[in-house]
Amino acid sequence: MKKLLQSKKRGSAVPLALVAIMILLAMGVGLLSLGFNGRIYSMRTASDIAARCAADAGLTMALFEMNEKLQVKPWKDSTLPQATDVSLPNCNAVCSYRVTGDLGGGYVITSIGESGLARRGVRATIGLQGAFNHAILTKKGLILKSGTLVDGYNSLDPLDTDVTVDIGTQSALDSSIILNMGVTVDGDVFVGGGDLDTVIKDQGATVTGDKYASAQEPLPRVTAPALPDKGSIFAQGQTVTITPADSGTYTAIDLKLLSTKVKEVGKVSIPSVLEVSGGDVVLHVTGDIQLGNSCEIVVKDGSTLTIYADGNIHCRLDSSISTENPPEEAATIQLYATGQGTQFFDVKAKSQWAGIIYAPDADVDLYAKGDAYGSVVANDFEFKAGGNFHYDKALSKNVSVNDEAVCFVVKRWHESSSRFAAWEATQ
Repeated sequence: MKKLLQSKKRGSAVPLALVAIMILLAMGVGLLSLGFNGRIYSMRTASDIAARCAADAGLTMALFEMNEKLQVKPWKDSTLPQATDVSLPNCNAVCSYRVTGDLGGGYVITSIGESGLARRGVRATIGLQGAFNHAILTKKGLILKSGTLVDGYNSLDPLDTDVTVDIGTQSALDSSIILNMGVTVDGDVFVGGGDLDTVIKDQGATVTGDKYASAQEPLPRVTAPALPDKGSIFAQGQTVTITPADSGTYTAIDLKLLSTKVKEVGKVSIPSVLEVSGGDVVLHVTGDIQLGNSCEIVVKDGSTLTIYADGNIHCRLDSSISTENPPEEAATIQLYATGQGTQFFDVKAKSQWAGIIYAPDADVDLYAKGDAYGSVVANDFEFKAGGNFHYDKALSKNVSVNDEAVCFVVKRWHESSSRFAAWEATQ
């Protein structure tokens, strides 16, 4: 009996070993399969992410090319950007994109990204954005004097009284925006990042809207148009009139005060005046614009003045750049900074100011003895007027490809299916 039991014990070890081996083999195969499937999943996920990034890159390329086309005047959309299988640096992904549509109906960017077997698609509707979407926008500092009200109106529709505004900076540094005592902003205040409580130095202001951080907006450079050479404009104690026929490139504008003696009354000071009349006048000034004490540039009723300034603008005591009867149509006076380095615009008005200033690389000070109407884009801006600042909502409407500093931006965006049948149907 003992031998029989021993024989059975020895024989039962083989099946047990086989069962153990089978269990271990099944576990090994399961773990191997799990690892293999995990590896495949991670590769597919990585390829999917790369394809999606490539699709976004294609969209960015198409948008960049559309904005490059805007620099060429006049605008032509007979050929629109498109490309196939563009290799992207530092990865194996490629992108393909095309722009369709027209100026009247709008433009659509379709972009495909491919990485390995993964394929992703995005589509975006783009539209024009003008340079003056904000009441005040700066790259760095923004200072409003005590008691200033910043609000909005619509020169195209006097019945539109519910106009809110926003002011802001692209900076994230402390005290980039200084709102002095009694300042009221009828709308929002935004910054480029950082701690809102430190970037915005609020010294007793009222903001009716929100304070928030916002992504930086493109601020395209403005290039002066090609105009005939006209020499310079110089006056001392004189009134000089220019019309559209005098539009051109000038080396400088220098208006001086003439002090002379009159036998009956003694010493008399005669300021110089540059009158703009007869329609739309466009000047490109390659040097400085200097207005001596009490001298003026006056835009007569029914006319407009556009100045592309490569140099600085200096307005001395009681001098003025303004309209004859300041209208609420802010685009009557347009000042653009077109210099290569840092510029300074010191702009004054003897009463109200109505105008727009686009000078993202210039420091701008605005003085007026009355209210200011319009919009300002500057590097640093300080409002030192005796009145309030009113933003014209009409500046953001009816934007044209011929406007200065206009650009295409994404209005709507969505991701499409991985196969992107709509794209394939157009091939």
